[in-house]
Formats: sequence, C-alpha cells, structure tokens
Amino acid sequence: MLETTSRDIAGITGGRLVGGATGEETVTGEARIDSREVAAGDLFAAFDGEHVDGHGFLARAHSAGAALSLVSRETDGEQSVPAVLVPDVGEALSALARAQLERSRAERDDLVVLAITGSAGKTSTKDLLRRVLGTAGEVVATHASLNNELGLPLTVLRLTPTTRFLVLEMGARGIGHLTHLTGIARPDVSLVLNVGSAHLGEFGGVENIAVAKGELVEALAPEGRAVLNAEDPRVAAMAARSQAPVTTWGFASGNVRGAALGLDEDARISFTLEVPEGLTRLDGSTVPAGSFPVRPDLLGEHQAANVLAALTGALVAGADPAAATAALDGARLDSGQRMEVHRAGGAMIIDDAYNANPDSMRQALKTLAHLGRGHRTIAVLGEMLELGPDGVRLHDEIGRLVVRLNISQLYVVGDGAAAIHHGASLEGSFGGESEYLDTVEEAIAVLEREVAPGDVVLLKSSRDAGLRRITPPLLDHLAQPVHGGVQE
Repeated sequence: MLETTSRDIAGITGGRLVGGATGEETVTGEARIDSREVAAGDLFAAFDGEHVDGHGFLARAHSAGAALSLVSRETDGEQSVPAVLVPDVGEALSALARAQLERSRAERDDLVVLAITGSAGKTSTKDLLRRVLGTAGEVVATHASLNNELGLPLTVLRLTPTTRFLVLEMGARGIGHLTHLTGIARPDVSLVLNVGSAHLGEFGGVENIAVAKGELVEALAPEGRAVLNAEDPRVAAMAARSQAPVTTWGFASGNVRGAALGLDEDARISFTLEVPEGLTRLDGSTVPAGSFPVRPDLLGEHQAANVLAALTGALVAGADPAAATAALDGARLDSGQRMEVHRAGGAMIIDDAYNANPDSMRQALKTLAHLGRGHRTIAVLGEMLELGPDGVRLHDEIGRLVVRLNISQLYVVGDGAAAIHHGASLEGSFGGESEYLDTVEEAIAVLEREVAPGDVVLLKSSRDAGLRRITPPLLDHLAQPVHGGVQE
C-alpha cells in the first residue's frame, strides 16, 4: 500500500504538480488504472490504452476518493484534478514500484520476492504459491494474470509493512521483456516452469522463447535461488545462466520429487512430495526432509507439475513442507477458467477457456479422455492465438489428436480454429463426430440442445476466441427443470 505525498511522487517520477495539487496530498491506498475500482486514498493512474484513455475518467476517480492522479497531459474543466504530470504513466508506475520495493526491503530484511514464468501454468502456479506461502506469512501476489509491464508495478505497489512474500507472475512476448520486469522487481527466487509453444508467432521460434524465459534466471543475485523444471531440457539448461544456486524439481528427476503420481476416476491428481535430506532455504536453514501427501482438487497431470513447482519454490522461500502440503488438501485455483469444473443437469462442464496453446490443449484433451470412461465426452475447441506461420499445422494436429483420444464429439468454433475440424476429418472422424460452427452463439445453441446428463464437456480456446462466454448460459440452461423429457 502506498503511504506517500504528491510531492514525493513527483520527486520519484520526475513529474510536476498540476491541477491544483499542493504537494501535501497524501496517498494511503493502492494504485489503480480502472476508475471503477478506486477507493478513498488511492492513486489513479490515467493510462492511455489501446481502447480506453484514463484521462477521460479523472473526475470519476476523484469523486470516488482518489487522493491524486498520474497524468501524461494536462486537463482542464471538470477533468482538472490534483495530479502529477509525467512523460509516461507506465514508466512512472514502474519508478514508484521500484521505490516501494526498495523501501520494503529496507524495512523488512526477510521479505522474499518470488517470480514465476513459463509458457503455460504461470497463473495456476502463482495461485498455488499464494496459498502455500500463506502458511508462513503474509503474501501479496499478482491479481489474475496481470503479469506485464503495467500489471507488475500495480502488484508491487500493494506491498505492506507486514508483507513476508511478494509473488510475481511475469509474462513475456519477446526477448528483453523479462529483463525489463526484473529491472522493476528483482527476484530472490526465480521459478521457471516450461518452454513451450505459447506466443510462438511473436517470439519467432521455441529457442527464442527459451532465451526470453531464461532472463528470469539471469536476473538473480548470487544469494538468490533458481527453481527449475528438471524434466524440461530447455529449462534445465538455464542452470548455466544462473549465478545463484539451483534447486530442481520433477517426477523422475530433480532435487525435489513428486512420487506415485495418480489420477482418480474424476481425473483429480494426487502424489507424494519427497523432500531430500540437506535441502536448504534462501536463509540457509534446512528444510525438514520426508514424504508428504499432496491431494488438491485439481484436474489433469499438467496441474501436478504446477503443484510440485509451487511447493518447491515455497520450500526454498521458507515454508514448512507439512504445513504447505496440508494447505493444498482439497485446494482449487483462485483464478477461474483454468480446468474449472462445473456441474449442472447431470453434466460436467470443464471450463479451460481462459487461454490456450498447443501444449495446454493437448493436456486438457488427455484429461477429457481420462474422464470418458462410461461417459460421452464433448470437446468444444476454439482458436489458439499467436502461433504465427505454424498456426494451421498446429491446429490440424490438435484435431487429429482428438480422434486418436477417441473423444466422442468435437465442436470447432470460429474460422481461426477451422484447421482443427479439418485435421479431425482427415484423421478419420466421420458421421458428424466433428462439426464446425461459425460463432460462439451458434455453439451455445448447439450445446444447449445436445448436452445430456452424464456428458463431460471441455471448453478450450485462447481468451479472445470467445469460448469463455459459453459457460454461464450453458449452466443456466442445464439447471432448468426438465418436464416430459424436455428442458424448459
């Protein structure tokens, strides 16, 4: 939380007071970029975005209680409010975040900053880390997936004098992006999950993705710790880029192991955390060795990797293994639409439509196939964005996989995903097992007509493909009473 004056903010950001600001205005809350979320004492950052210009909401933010605004141009009339004028609002937020973290570290020498990156699973692992580290102290973590150059400073600026752990999800869409983010908040623990095909088109190749993700490891000081996936060769190779000690994790190799990994009939994961003798924390203390059962309420083997990664990072940061694993008993993810299970009308709906890439799509489909024992399985798939020139081939491969996994019914939604339907058809899906639908609205209508009790339905696409809009109306429809065999 910010505890500072407009004069100090102007000094940190290199800005000047405008709109009648005196220098004595005191910010006592959080930094906000959405005027609808502003509360008394907050700092409103008038970010000029691609679709919305925050300068048009200065008066609203001020009326809601904003003590001060950050602006990149002067305003007049009803929009004129106490503000600090800066050349770039995003850079000003970054400067404030750096100052806030420096101050927090000076006030609390046991503050640990953990940063997470990877092609898939970042948000899930962040949610799990927040839960596990909560057993050892106060945690501030990234909201949802606000993991870029704007979201990260907003997270850092939520630090309080009693914060013990700062958990930062860091995303990248090109080489140099993580270097920029770690320049705002240098991590003590860098956790790298995997190198896959997400944003392949923007990076220009998987090897470039590995270069970019490794920047998180390069940012560590010698007294920090790299926490790496031993079973992803590109991630394991990042050990050579770290000047800090390295702790690895995995199910077949690594310092910290997951043993006896299993899925129950509902595809929920379970395994045993194996902590070796001599594993040390950042502060030099030794983690208690032993075997600890892990039983979260999460679907799919890929979630087991996220859980093991989170546990390893938490142990290095200071958590106790018994308390950490107990905190995950029956746990679900805080962030929605990530293998999120809903039940209505006797059907199971798995909403995994927040994001998608070929790796996560394959994992979700394998989980759906596991659930198909005695049930009809329905995959509703949309476009995987940002795959570049390989997009058609990668979508085609997903369609073929659907057939090989013996998924009962495939609905492909939207022109960008059409290659999934073509791939399934060429692989041998005939007689209507694969159907192409033009729009999300058409998909909703078809699902409302076709989904029956006992069915298991997977919704999977990139966020902007729109399948995330299907779950609410479908659940409402399935929850309606049935009379005479007809759903009302």
